[in-house]
Amino acid sequence: MAVLLAAAVAVAGWGKLGHGRSVLKAGVRAVVQLVAVSLVITGVVHSLWLTALFVLLMFTVAVRTAGRRMTEAPGWSWAWAAAPIGAGVLPVLALLLGTRLLPWQGLSIVPVAGILIGGGLTATSLAGRRALDELAQRHGEVEAALALGFEDRDARLEICRAAAATSLVPALDQTRTVGLVTLPGAFVGMLLGGASPVAAGAVQLFVLVALLAVEAVAIVVVLELVGRGLVKRPVDWRG
Repeated sequence: MAVLLAAAVAVAGWGKLGHGRSVLKAGVRAVVQLVAVSLVITGVVHSLWLTALFVLLMFTVAVRTAGRRMTEAPGWSWAWAAAPIGAGVLPVLALLLGTRLLPWQGLSIVPVAGILIGGGLTATSLAGRRALDELAQRHGEVEAALALGFEDRDARLEICRAAAATSLVPALDQTRTVGLVTLPGAFVGMLLGGASPVAAGAVQLFVLVALLAVEAVAIVVVLELVGRGLVKRPVDWRG
């Protein structure tokens, strides 16, 4: 693992990607966090209350990560990321639990909630950055739309919607190629745990479909936040 991490840092430096230090920090953090989670999760999954607190912690970290990645505006502006992630994850998780597709057990809830929250984080971060980048690069077109009589929200969405929508492509590609290019973690984990291939495939299928729903909702909410000017770049906050 150390060799692979060193190789990733070296390649990032050699290719002048500008992320060598970030790769190293991410790798070290992953090791520390996984060790800590491995020690904690054994006790957490045996209590629904502790499971709920653990899922809330995952959600909070995801909100802060996605919010800070979207915009570096001062203060608590990163907290707006709670809206897209929550709007995508909460209904889907409630549906899975309510229909008993997902058992009311910590050992089932924690990994599935983590997958859904992670998908919401990725979609929120990508959609927010792409939408704001598009508005920054094409601000003249936004001004032109306003001059034609568009409302502020409609003018912004007209320019940034297509760019933000591409954030769904990774999830679409993963779903389209599942079993042909990739064998996702839930599928492999269940097989290693002794489940039949059919059962493992069924669980992985509903996880992938749920993930698509989560990310689609998150992107739509992000666009609404950007369109209404609630999520901005730092230069906008100085005005």
